[in-house]
Amino acid sequence: MKDDALSNHLAAGTSDVVRCWRLTRSDGVSLGFTDHDVDISFDGQVFKANSGLTAAALSQTTGLSVDNSEALGALSDAAIRETDVVAGRFDGARIEAWHVCWSDPNSRALVFRGTLGELTRTGQAFSAELRGLSETLNQPTGRVYHKSCSCILGDKKCGIDLNTPGYHVETALKSSVDNRLFYVPAHSEYEARWFERGTLDVVSGMAVGLFGVIKNDRIEDGLRRIELWAPLGSEVAENDVVRLTAGCDKTMPTCKLKFSNLMNFRGFPDIPGDDWLVSSPARAWVLNGGSRR
Repeated sequence: MKDDALSNHLAAGTSDVVRCWRLTRSDGVSLGFTDHDVDISFDGQVFKANSGLTAAALSQTTGLSVDNSEALGALSDAAIRETDVVAGRFDGARIEAWHVCWSDPNSRALVFRGTLGELTRTGQAFSAELRGLSETLNQPTGRVYHKSCSCILGDKKCGIDLNTPGYHVETALKSSVDNRLFYVPAHSEYEARWFERGTLDVVSGMAVGLFGVIKNDRIEDGLRRIELWAPLGSEVAENDVVRLTAGCDKTMPTCKLKFSNLMNFRGFPDIPGDDWLVSSPARAWVLNGGSRR
């Protein structure tokens, strides 16, 4: 095993071990870094020596010791462009770290695997929080009982295939304002507000791969006006192709009438609210244990 070879190397009493990091973005772009003074290659990845990432920098910027292979670190490199950071292309990127014998890269050991957390900019450098595999244990689990559906449109519990005709459309952009307001052809077969709470995904152009959640969907002056909750992190130009995906307000009527998916509705529209808890008895009602509706 490769880590056994590294252990044998360390047991010899002399060491030429360095650190190597591989960062894989959600769009598939893979970047390699090392704190060595020359590039190192293994597993089909070139780990660049000019990354600016060193063991000393890690120790000084994290302020935390490694605990069960979890750590915080800092990455700074010319390959990590400001425009890509602003666009969110590094959000949630996968990160792997090795101890590597630079004279024999086959002698190495994986010491960390996780994801990038919050990215911040300081001058011309970029800092990235590293989150270990146990980060997922901090996420809330279980089912919440409330009136609206708890599914995410298109997930396994929902069961809707958003690639079905009628639930999406790809169209060329006519114009945009501040990367937040977009005008596309009206596509009259889709009524106004059909795409509200859905997504706008950029299919071509400089912003390809980016997406935003749709706040408003209106038809004005023969064009469809799409407004996002937050601006995209990169410029979307005229004639770039975007994909509009239908949205869901998670109510029972929408699930039944818009998606014909009532059997998978995960909400509880008849659950009593706070007003029921403080309501006074009503003499006019028939109190036979039946539905209050």
